[in-house]
Amino acid sequence: MRPTQAVARPLTRRIMQGAAGRYTVYPNRLHNRSIITLKDHLFFSKAVAEGAGRNGSVKSFGDAPLDLKLAMPKVAGGKGDGQNPEQLFAMGYSACFLGALQLVGARAGKKEIVDKAKVHATVFLGHPTDANMEGFGLRVELTIEGCEDDALIQAAHEFCPYSRALKHGIDVKINKA
Repeated sequence: MRPTQAVARPLTRRIMQGAAGRYTVYPNRLHNRSIITLKDHLFFSKAVAEGAGRNGSVKSFGDAPLDLKLAMPKVAGGKGDGQNPEQLFAMGYSACFLGALQLVGARAGKKEIVDKAKVHATVFLGHPTDANMEGFGLRVELTIEGCEDDALIQAAHEFCPYSRALKHGIDVKINKA
């Protein structure tokens, strides 16, 4: 099945300026979920994006630096000759969820059940159904292969930082350099 051609809507002044110039507040939207905050950190990752946004480049730093050319997918009107943020998100989420699944499996004494599991992540970029929200949104589907234990899969979903971020929200700070 081939995805449909993406249609980009122009950004309005409300989106570009946002509340206090930092982020957008959507009127008539209630957010009744908690935000995960950290008491410490065990690790951090740093990356920088530059150039023409989704057609620019992104670099990470650390033990094994990564330098990628970004490109809009062909189906979205781009050249498709580079990676896109949704690919990177899918890769990170699937790897993180697999790690969480293997950890909870080992803790439950069911290591052999999850040893050969695979996690497939599909990240969809599209327009939100909420008419008051402009721009784009994401939807994620995870498919677990090689593990039929629903309790382990649910435990991994509760443990995985990506799942937690999407379910509960995360603390995001925007700073000027």
